Amino acid sequence: MPTISELQAICSQVRRDIIRQTHGVQSGHPGGSLGCTEYMVALYFEIMHHDKSFQMDGKGEDLFFLSNGHISPVWYSVLARSGYFPVSELATFRKLDSRLQGHPATHEHLPGIRVASGSLGQGMSVAIGAALSKKLNGDSRMVYSLHGDGELQEGQIWEAAMYAAHNKVDNLISSIDLNGQQIDGPTEQVLSLGNLRAKWEAFGWDVLECADGNDIEQLLAALNEAKQRSGNGKPVMILMRTAMGKGVDFMEGTHHWHGVAPNDEQKDRALAQLPETLGDY
Repeated sequence: MPTISELQAICSQVRRDIIRQTHGVQSGHPGGSLGCTEYMVALYFEIMHHDKSFQMDGKGEDLFFLSNGHISPVWYSVLARSGYFPVSELATFRKLDSRLQGHPATHEHLPGIRVASGSLGQGMSVAIGAALSKKLNGDSRMVYSLHGDGELQEGQIWEAAMYAAHNKVDNLISSIDLNGQQIDGPTEQVLSLGNLRAKWEAFGWDVLECADGNDIEQLLAALNEAKQRSGNGKPVMILMRTAMGKGVDFMEGTHHWHGVAPNDEQKDRALAQLPETLGDY
């Protein structure tokens, strides 16, 4: 298992990858990707049991589904850095004929991707289906899913939430990226989410909170506690507070960087704040 300092070093390199990917094509979603870096690194480098040789059925493995598929840059970086495909392929992000589409897709057969995502609201339903499949197959491994807080404005999320609790899908651990921002502004201004802990508990989920999802130690503690709570008849929800644009001072805490790529000068400013630890592609 990597140490905390090693995980933090991986996070720095992943953030460099995010900046360089989005800058390279002047498109993509850096803000949420930067904010979810610790979560993705924690999952793939410590929490999940997974196989980089990649079999689509995922038998005997923990599975992950990214519902807010627009933050593909962070997922692609973590997949590449954990050995699913060459790191050099990150240079093809969003380019013609690339396997690294703006939103994750399956027809390019990119290792690590099991379902196309980005149409918000759908990922939890997919994760529930995968979790039930594991139960039917006697597979004891877990299913994880990640969702944006703005995504909770989609009705399908709450239909899925009811279904998972009713059917005791207790091998599912979902997380919400609570950065308080969405494409049109702060979530509180666009459509207030209210008391999310009370809502998820009312829907029959076991809920825990991570006060700082950009603190790798806090996040690992939350994910490990979620694993301990699984198997008890309820799906588990982690409410994870993060900062959009984390790691780059001029990007942090604003919706402006939801879907805007850095220009040349901004790219250089951002990279100057992020140590190169594993080598750029």
